[in-house]
Amino acid sequence: MTNPSSPAALRVIESDICIVGNGAIAKTAALGLAQAGFSVTLLGPPSHPAGPAANTADLGWDARVYALNHTAHNLLSSLKVWHALDQARVAPVDAMIVHGDGANAGGLAFDAYGAHTGTLAWIMEDRNLGQALDAALKFAQNVRFVEGRATGLLRADDSATVHLDDGTCIKSELVVGADGAQSWVRGQCDIGLDYRSYNQRAVVSNFACEKPHHGAACQWFTGAEGIVALLPLPGNQVSLVWSAPEALADTLRAESAQQIADRLAVYAADRLGALTPLQPELVRDFPLRLLRPHAMSAPRVALVGDAAHVVHPLAGHGMNLGFADVAQLIKTLGEREAQRSIGDTRVLARYERARKEDVLLMQLTTDGLARLFGADMEPLRVVRNLGLNLLDKLPVLKRRLISHAMGK
Repeated sequence: MTNPSSPAALRVIESDICIVGNGAIAKTAALGLAQAGFSVTLLGPPSHPAGPAANTADLGWDARVYALNHTAHNLLSSLKVWHALDQARVAPVDAMIVHGDGANAGGLAFDAYGAHTGTLAWIMEDRNLGQALDAALKFAQNVRFVEGRATGLLRADDSATVHLDDGTCIKSELVVGADGAQSWVRGQCDIGLDYRSYNQRAVVSNFACEKPHHGAACQWFTGAEGIVALLPLPGNQVSLVWSAPEALADTLRAESAQQIADRLAVYAADRLGALTPLQPELVRDFPLRLLRPHAMSAPRVALVGDAAHVVHPLAGHGMNLGFADVAQLIKTLGEREAQRSIGDTRVLARYERARKEDVLLMQLTTDGLARLFGADMEPLRVVRNLGLNLLDKLPVLKRRLISHAMGK
């Protein structure tokens, strides 16, 4: 991977693909498409001067973690990234336990044994994943990194050109928008968007637990207080993702991490014992919303990750959808007819069709569950608890749900 290009030295950059973005999905796309034989320019925002690199083991636990499924695992393994992760900071999920709400709370449990697999998913920090991707990119062939701010996108029949504020132009056959929920690339293509706020924020932090978690991820649908998830970290440690209504989120952010731990005792004390903040100052939050772009492609443009879809985090699959986008884009471009360009509208339409069902299913599932379990009405509480209990007693349906969640 080359160093950021100097504007004085380079005014026009040509490559097969220009990827806009600097997150995990953008970097994975750059690696995957380069290993598939395409020349790639990865365009990211200007960076701030970095301090001395720190060893991951010397750092506290990241508040932002991901639950990666088998699709993500297989893709990262094929790109030689998985084994570059700090494995001491990756926790396998061996079971998933879902709790309903109210006096007659329903319940649902999955485990790796019942799913005929070694692991349901893997929990890892954003920092761990980012450092492994950066390390892989240093040795990547056909990847050029450019820092700059995009100001315009000009699409022609045979190419697309991204213009930067310093006068540099990046010309390619295909532009991949991997630039997040507020995607600049998507905006340049006039792709319509359905947006809805959940009026919730995800409050995240990390805790040590008194009792071992045994690799189980636990989730509580609480009704009025939102959805509480405790995900296993290595050792007797867990990561909190609390999808809380706005008013409660404000209260939680005004409290200390220990006060949040005390609140969690209502749900987790029997299973995990007392919780102690790993880093008392490290509590973060981010807004929850549903974004449904009307298309995942446009002439000479493909969208991946949050640029293409944003879902509620209750299933933990937002990042997994992005990795599945990347895997499908690589596959579709590799299988195109020899005479077709990688930016051909028909080729990109195949990519979009291949992803449509998976994305729509996840959108409908997460949105439906968020609505069902967010309503604080007794008739709905009875129905959803009965539903959880019924599903728990239907092994065939449970296995199908687990298989889909794992990305198999």
